[in-house]
Amino acid sequence: MSQVTSLRTEEEEEQTERMLIILSKGSMDMAYPALMIATTAATMGKEVHMFFTFWGLQAVSKKSVGSLKVSPVGNPGMPMPNILGMIPGMTAMATRMMGGKMKKAKVPSIPDMLKMAKDLGVKLHACSTTMEVMGVSREALVDEIDDVVGAATMVSLGEGGQTIFI
Repeated sequence: MSQVTSLRTEEEEEQTERMLIILSKGSMDMAYPALMIATTAATMGKEVHMFFTFWGLQAVSKKSVGSLKVSPVGNPGMPMPNILGMIPGMTAMATRMMGGKMKKAKVPSIPDMLKMAKDLGVKLHACSTTMEVMGVSREALVDEIDDVVGAATMVSLGEGGQTIFI
């Protein structure tokens, strides 16, 4: 055990046992990292909560969960000049490209990752304010959603732990 590790207090140890991941974006390239982090942390024994807000609700919408896209516009990590992302069909191409890479690497689909997260004990929360503003009903969300909560509950879920905003 390193000296740095041995100097950690019990309070610091407890703080790292809880994780809150806030997903505010509804694209494939944002949902995958959030779900990968959540399932990994749960596998490591951490208490994990995911809060889906604003466009992040797309990742748990029955209508869109299986068809999230990758936008090449404004995505500096794409291996092409940004201006090419505006050409019609580039979003579909980028989405097919990333989907193909995920399939080749045997990464589960986003619907399957949501089921996996749920099976691992990750708690999935939808944002009540976003749902009201965007006219989304509870019935429009995937069955894996545990509940619909507001910002105050979300803040309390992250209290004393690690919060990741995606």
